[in-house]
Amino acid sequence: MSRLPSARLPGGWAPAPGALAGRVYVVTGATGGLGGETARAIVRAGGTVVITGRKVRPLEKLYDELVALGGPEPVIHPLDLESATPNDYLALAEGLEKEFGRLDGVIHAAAHFNELTPMAMHKPDDWLRAMQVNVSAPFALTQACMPLLTQAEDSAVVFVFDDPELVSRAHWGGYGVSKAAVERMAAVLHAEHRGGAMRVHALLPPPMRTALRRAAYYGENTLERPLPTASAEAIIYLLSGAGADARGTVLDIRH
Repeated sequence: MSRLPSARLPGGWAPAPGALAGRVYVVTGATGGLGGETARAIVRAGGTVVITGRKVRPLEKLYDELVALGGPEPVIHPLDLESATPNDYLALAEGLEKEFGRLDGVIHAAAHFNELTPMAMHKPDDWLRAMQVNVSAPFALTQACMPLLTQAEDSAVVFVFDDPELVSRAHWGGYGVSKAAVERMAAVLHAEHRGGAMRVHALLPPPMRTALRRAAYYGENTLERPLPTASAEAIIYLLSGAGADARGTVLDIRH
């Protein structure tokens, strides 16, 4: 299976108000930097967002912020990707079908990264955690939601990649290996759905001001990095009808 080809954001593109009106999206890792910005961008574009994460209080804080934006009311669905079972993902999908009767997209913004460490010192449980959160959970959630996604007129699954040249270097451990697995998962899923209603997308964002960035680059002043706003807006492009042109590609917005 070849790697997905690269694509660029059309020059001058900006999210239009109402671009996602009437649509429903699930965002994992919603209390993280990219996940939170994506949830806000979806609400601004008129979409309904289901925010998932491990801890209820940060989800409630984000919920209040989203409500203040004045769009469709968001939905909180606590979900611990480290321990969730297939039944937990099915329960989420069944809840979406019961409440909305539809699902138009899943954005896999959650990621587990602990620290840079050589393989010889990599804690086995941290390795398994990276594989569970970064690979197995996106697979299980996508599979559970696929009946709804394939029933939609036009739906999208968005995976978030990391710089493959960077994360294949020394000490990136389970995170680096898991990101390679995500690349292959997206390619296989696209090959299986290249002509159907469900589009498969990947985003390759630039360095961002996030907790993951701080953990990996503790000598760097992360505040000098931009917020994930541009990356979130690029995700809106992929979710919208315009994103059909980028189907089965890696949207590279690093430059």
